[in-house]
Amino acid sequence: MGESDDIRYMTRALELARRGLNTTDPNPRVGCVLVRDGEIVGEGWHERAGEAHAEVNAIHSAGERAAGATAYVNLEPCHHQGHTGPCSAALQAARVQRVVAAMTDPDRRTAGLGLAALRRAGIHVDCGVMEAEALDLNAGFVMRHTRARPFVRVKMAASLDARTATASGESQWITGTAARRDVQRLRARSSAILTGSGTMLADDPSLTVRSAELGEDIAFNQPLRVVLDRRLRTPPGAGLFRQPAATLIATRNNDPALRQSLADAGAEILDLPADGGSELTGLMATLARRGINEVLVEAGPTLSGALLGEALVDELVLYLAPLLLGDAARGLFHLPHIKTLAEGLSLDIIDVQAVGDDWRITARPRSGPM
Repeated sequence: MGESDDIRYMTRALELARRGLNTTDPNPRVGCVLVRDGEIVGEGWHERAGEAHAEVNAIHSAGERAAGATAYVNLEPCHHQGHTGPCSAALQAARVQRVVAAMTDPDRRTAGLGLAALRRAGIHVDCGVMEAEALDLNAGFVMRHTRARPFVRVKMAASLDARTATASGESQWITGTAARRDVQRLRARSSAILTGSGTMLADDPSLTVRSAELGEDIAFNQPLRVVLDRRLRTPPGAGLFRQPAATLIATRNNDPALRQSLADAGAEILDLPADGGSELTGLMATLARRGINEVLVEAGPTLSGALLGEALVDELVLYLAPLLLGDAARGLFHLPHIKTLAEGLSLDIIDVQAVGDDWRITARPRSGPM
């Protein structure tokens, strides 16, 4: 098969992988296509952590027709024993003839070992087909294994003059129904949602995925809710605790009564670094150790600006409403260190879409790793 065929079948593998967009954490999103004599004979994708991997599902789909086939997979087949066996061994046992991978696995337990094992078994291996698309799909998994932190996506809603709330603090709702539904899709794909205590007090958000706004046929896991609350101002009666999802409150406050009241409400208390290191960097490292791949930040200008200032933001998703709120209204990001144009944070605009009556702009800082 030629290069155009490789791209066509890898495109299909990526489509299958996206079916696990909301459900595979902490594992990567992986799809697999088996092709023999120019015909797709088997397909599969990883649906949930702890369940069969994409390659195994594709092999089961193909049955005996897997023998002599080419396997297209958007991530190097795993080479370690976890909840399931190594996919490199499963492909050998199925007697596939060729394996085409989009990228190597950044997990050090595999990291090239899976492809090497396949080559030693006499299987022809190619790697790098549609690598950029594969990296983008699993940006959080890659970030966690290469930089020991999650992929951080900041979502903000603002007026056309970049104001997030009126001078009095009124902000619900700046954007329309379609934009708010779109945010539910961002929540569903995220491993965790991060907010600050100021947003908790002002808006009392639940920070959960509302299934009714997603559609009945979309599977998802409720993300971990993370509140950065240095002084433990979050009330035990907050709406956060009326929803069935895990909650982590990161704090510096050692008051035993406050900590106990929040623990009784259902929160896990996490102590922020006390050694003078960056609280935000330490928090992200802790989340990575817990298997968090993607963090969605839904916070005000102070926390969002602090994350930008520490180069911890990988992507911005801005929803702009056809509305003007004026000079006295509150801005998008608190970035007091920027004094000149030269100090401004340059962005690459990677997507602009109309969402109902609003506009969604997706951008990435140019200094970022992605």
